[in-house]
Amino acid sequence: MSAALHVDLRSAVPPYEQIRAQVAGHVAAGALSPGDRLPTVRDLAADLGVAPGTVQRAYRELEATGVVISRRRHGTSVAPGTPRPASAADGARRTEDAADAPDDVRSAAHSLARAALAAGLADGDVLDLVRGTLAAARDRSRARSLSPG
Repeated sequence: MSAALHVDLRSAVPPYEQIRAQVAGHVAAGALSPGDRLPTVRDLAADLGVAPGTVQRAYRELEATGVVISRRRHGTSVAPGTPRPASAADGARRTEDAADAPDDVRSAAHSLARAALAAGLADGDVLDLVRGTLAAARDRSRARSLSPG
């Protein structure tokens, strides 16, 4: 697996959810492709300093949503034809892969990521900020489309 994962044990977000969200995010961003193998439960647990059951739960949840497939003796890998993970999106235009996003959006996302890391923000806080900003922009757009004029 080429995408790095990390767990913040001080975060209010449970470690299994941090792992699940990061793997799903890497798939959505195209950093992990269908067929890419994930580390074994024991290896990833040792690397992250968490219990194997924590990684197993993350993998089970990813499998339940169709992001990964797990097979005995073959391990866990990104599912073939994996769609972007479901989100709170409400019918906005979706792309097959985050890599298909317009260049200006990708550039803005990279800038945000660099600034957030430099500021020491937790992933969850950044995601909450983006979701809130998207919701506010969506609300403003709807208000404009409903106003007479």
